[in-house]
Amino acid sequence: MLLKKRLVKLVVNFLFYFRADEEEPIGALLLEHCRVIKEEEKCFSIHFIDEPDRKYVFECSNREQCDEWVDALKNASYEFMRRSLLFYRNEILRMTGKDPLEQYGISAESRFQLEPPAM
Repeated sequence: MLLKKRLVKLVVNFLFYFRADEEEPIGALLLEHCRVIKEEEKCFSIHFIDEPDRKYVFECSNREQCDEWVDALKNASYEFMRRSLLFYRNEILRMTGKDPLEQYGISAESRFQLEPPAM
């Protein structure tokens, strides 16, 4: 396995990676349809469902940093954010009787529904 030193930056659901001496990213991973797995004390990997033979392995400075990255990456997908939005939207609706997204023109029939509409 070829190891390369890269700096990474998480922006919403994209993990950008950089060479240590450059400001522009050399690539990005879209964190959708993937699994983040803690491999060892300071290492974790990202596996994409579409590419079962490809695995991206990352090594952190320490265990705590590794745990933080794993948690952040697991919570970075659109699907996780959508489910969180639905959960908190329903909790606020249950507690207040008001849909918190209604003021933004987003109805209960919006695209945030858990199940896709039947065709």
